[in-house]
Amino acid sequence: MYYYHYHGRLAASSLPGLPLEAAEAGRPNLYFLERDAAAGRAAWRVTDPRQLTARQDSAAWLDSARIDCVPPSLPEAVSSAIRQGTLQAVNIRHPRWERAAAFSRSGSGKKRVHLLAVGDVGGTLLTALKLLGGGDISTIGICDLSESTVARWTAEMGQVAWPWDYGALPEVEPVTADRLFDCDVLLFAAAKAVPAVGSETGDVRMAQLQANRAIAESYARQARAADFKGLFIVLSDPVDPLCRAVWQASNLDENGRWDGLGLLAEQVQGFGLGVMNARASYFAKQDSRFASFLTEGRAFGPHGQGLVIANSLQHYDGALSRELTDLTLSANLRIRDLGFKPYVAPAVSSGAMQLLLTLRGEWHCGSVCLGGVWFGVKNRFTPHGLETESLSLPDDLFARLLETELALAEIT
Repeated sequence: MYYYHYHGRLAASSLPGLPLEAAEAGRPNLYFLERDAAAGRAAWRVTDPRQLTARQDSAAWLDSARIDCVPPSLPEAVSSAIRQGTLQAVNIRHPRWERAAAFSRSGSGKKRVHLLAVGDVGGTLLTALKLLGGGDISTIGICDLSESTVARWTAEMGQVAWPWDYGALPEVEPVTADRLFDCDVLLFAAAKAVPAVGSETGDVRMAQLQANRAIAESYARQARAADFKGLFIVLSDPVDPLCRAVWQASNLDENGRWDGLGLLAEQVQGFGLGVMNARASYFAKQDSRFASFLTEGRAFGPHGQGLVIANSLQHYDGALSRELTDLTLSANLRIRDLGFKPYVAPAVSSGAMQLLLTLRGEWHCGSVCLGGVWFGVKNRFTPHGLETESLSLPDDLFARLLETELALAEIT
C-alpha cells in the first residue's frame, strides 16, 4: 500500500508512483484507484472493501457481499476507515477526478435552487419548497418559456409569508436562461408534452422519452458549457433514462466523442422513486397484508416499469411484493381514471421532500448511477462522497433487481 498527501488529506492506494507527495502510513480518508472513467461514478463513500476492486458499480452494490470480485487485502488503518465510513474512493482515471474528490465537501449552509419549467409539476413543487425550504434554501429561481408564467409565480410566491416573520421562507425570483446554472441545484421539470387524460396507452412515462430526451440533452450541453458544479436533478418523465441521457450528452465533445468533461455521474440524480415509496406506504396502510412495508420494506428501481417494491427485507414474500408493486405502479392511473393528471404527489413526495433530505445530507429516495444506468435506491450525500444503501437481500429479490438493471440498460 502506498500513501500520499493530497490537499491536507491522507490518501492510500495500491498504485505506486502517483504524481503526489509521498506520505507515511496512517488512517486515510481517500483511496485512489483506476477504472474505466465512463463506467459510472468518479467518487463515492466506500462501505465495503470489494468496492475498491470491482471493475464498476452495479446493482450488486445494493448487497455488497454479491460484488463479483476478490476482496482486497488491506492494512488495518484502511479497513478501519471503511468501517467508520470515512473513506472516499476516487477514480484517478476520470478527467475530473479532483472535482469528484471535492464534490461532496462543498460546505454547508443554505443553497440556491433553480427550477426549470413551472407547469403542473413545477408549480406544485415550487409551492412545497417555498413552504418547507426555509431552513435549507436561500432563494428559488424560476425559469420558463412563458414570461407571464414566471411573472405570475414570482408574484404569487412573493405573497406567501408568515405574518411578522417575513424572511422565514425562501425568496422566489425570475431567472433568465443565461443565468440558469448560477445555482447549487438545478431542478429539471421541463416536458414537451404530457399525455392528456384518457389518451394514454401503455406506459405513460415511457411515451414521453423521445420528446423529453431532446430537451434534457439540450440543457445537459448547456450545463457543460457553463461548467456547472452543482446537482442536476431530473423530475421529468421517464426520470431514470433521462438521467442517463443528461450525463451522456454533457460528456460529449463537439465531435460527439465521450471526453468526461461534463457532469460527473454523481452530479445527476433522478427524483421519481420518492412517490413510488410513498404510494407503497399508502397501500400498506390500507391493507394489513402489506403492513410490514412500513417498517421493513424498500422501493427500488425506476419511476415506472421495472419498479421493485419489497414488502419486507427480513421476511420477504415474493407474491405479496409483486402485488404491492403492481398497486404502486398503477396508482397514477387511478387518478387519471378520476379525470385528473397525477402530478401533486410526485411533485411533493419525489420532488420537494427528496430535495430537502438531499440538501440535509440525509437518506432519501433517488436514482443514482449504478454501472452506467440510473437506478432508484436509498442514498445520501456525505462529506466522504455519495453513499448507496447496502443490504443483505434475499435471492429472489436480488434477482428482480438484476432484471430491472438489465431492462434499464436496454433502453435507448
